[in-house]
Formats: sequence, structure tokens, C-alpha cells
Amino acid sequence: MIIVLKSGATEEEIQKVVDKLKEYNYGAHISRGEHRVVIGAIGDKRMEEKVLIMEQISSFPFVEQVIPILTSYKLVTKEFNPQGTKIKVNQVEIGNDEIVVMAGPCAVESREQLREIAQFVKEVGAKILRGGVFKPRTSPYSFQGLGVEGLKLLYEVKNEFDIPVITEVMDPRDLELVAEYADIIQIGARNMQNFTLLKEVGKLRKPVLLKRGLSATLEEFLFAAEYILLGGNSEVILCERGIRTFSDFSRNTLDLSIVPALKEKTHLPVFVDPSHGTGNYRYVPSMAKAAIAAGADGLIIEVHPHPEKALSDGPQSLTFSDFRRLMSELKAIASAVGRRL
Repeated sequence: MIIVLKSGATEEEIQKVVDKLKEYNYGAHISRGEHRVVIGAIGDKRMEEKVLIMEQISSFPFVEQVIPILTSYKLVTKEFNPQGTKIKVNQVEIGNDEIVVMAGPCAVESREQLREIAQFVKEVGAKILRGGVFKPRTSPYSFQGLGVEGLKLLYEVKNEFDIPVITEVMDPRDLELVAEYADIIQIGARNMQNFTLLKEVGKLRKPVLLKRGLSATLEEFLFAAEYILLGGNSEVILCERGIRTFSDFSRNTLDLSIVPALKEKTHLPVFVDPSHGTGNYRYVPSMAKAAIAAGADGLIIEVHPHPEKALSDGPQSLTFSDFRRLMSELKAIASAVGRRL
């Protein structure tokens, strides 16, 4: 259940609700909004007992509303935060009416490459620099990323160009190190159900971009996010990046229909990755524009000055001229749906 307190509820009143929940062996997850405090009650009780607890908590004069949650996932539901989660990353706010674009190379290859890309993508309007340093590759013979050296380059370039950075972590043992250098932690599609990793990022107080698994249903996707929120980290961004189907013309099938479905069910911001979703630079602009029209809060796009020389995913990377053109076109789409870029 979700307990919404009246505006101006004191710490003592919040504690009274927490104590009442503890009395019935419920956990309490407190979310402090600008005007309201919302408490999520975590536990599994018989319906008769749930009704009793709801009645008792509703009797507190400082409680505005008690809402039963019928779904198995609780903290990610729209009811828990009807205003929608907003995530601040330095000066960038994710989840408001501005479309946020994260752009950069699939893999950090060198200082020169990263500097050139960071300067360009920021110049044309990207707010966050992406760059992989620990790369999950299908083949063990493919480029695996620069590792720690790449993290240091990301940090260096971030400071030089004053742009936040996002990078992927695959191994819980690397999490502390990656969190030290990155502004947003990315959990890739292959690790969406790495529950040990999800629990560990749940302990962080740093934004997490969680990509949908290659065959994950909407419910499985939300349960993965629930793991992170349950750990205490409410700054989660969901990202659709394509699922595995029988398509024989694209790397994956970008499931844009999940965007409005997620916006309906959860308060978390929703991003789309058209680069992995299509695997082909020719289709990235169309899918990026369609994603914004479908209601996405942002995009994560691969950009490389020389895709033919890229060490990873060159075929799905936009050139500088392609990316500049796309950013200009996205402004019109954003405006048409009441957003801005």
C-alpha cells in the first residue's frame, strides 16, 4: 500500500506511520517530494489484515490517503509518485518537459577520440556524454573496452567540457570504481536480471539507467527496476533498446509500444536507444523521432566521427553531420508533442 501524508507533515508524524507499519512487520520506503511525503509499505499480508492496517493508518489526522497496490511491484508504480520522478544530474534534469539526449561513442577508444566527440555532441545540444569502457561483447575476441584507463579518460573529458558522463558496469566488483568516475551508472540489457548487481546499485545514491533485457516482458523490466528502488535508490531511468524477434533486417526490434505503456504504469523516466534498437545508422533518425513522439523522456545515441574505424558498433553509429541533422529535426518533433529540446 501507499500512504500519502498531508502537506506539512512533521518528522514525528512520519515516524508514527513507520512505527505503525513496523508493528505489522511492514517495511517502509519514504519518498520526500516537494510538497508531499509518500510512504510505501513493503510486505505481504492477507487481505483481512491489509484492510485493518489501512483503516488504522487512515485514522491518523495527518494522513491524506491510503492507496492499496494490486500489482506485485510496488515502488515503481505510478501511484507511488503520480508527479513523476525527476532526476538531477549536475545541471541536467531528467523527467521534466525537456528531452535529454545522451550521445557519444559505443566504446571509449582514446583521449583524442573522446575529446573530439564530447566537444561536438555538447555543441549541438547533447546534455550527457555516453562511452563504454567495460564492453559486454558476444565474441571474446572483440574489443572489450579500455577498462580503468577508459574511466579515467571519461572523467578527464567530463571535467574539461563540463558535461556529465554515463557508462556501463557489468561486474558488481567494479561498481565502486565506476561510481567514483561516472555521473550515471548504466545496467545493460544482458545484465537486466543480474539480481546481485541490481541489489548493489540499489545501495548507491547515484542515478542508474536500466536497459530492458533482450527478451524481457514489461513486468520483468519493472521488477528489475523494483530491485533497485527497494535498495533505497529511487533515481532509476528505464531504457528500451530493442528486443530479440524474428526480424531479419535489423539487429533488434525497437519496441516503441512499451514507451506509452511504461509511462502509464510507472513514475520513472523512460529513454529509448535507437542505435541498439536498430543496429543500423540509416534507421536511427526515424526511430529517434518516433520515440519522442511516443512519449520518451530522452534518447541515448551512438556517435562516432569515423564509424568505419570504430572498434565497436560502427554500423549503428551516426556521423557528426548525421547527428547534427537529427538534433535539429528532433526539436520540431519535441515541440509538436509539447516538449522541448
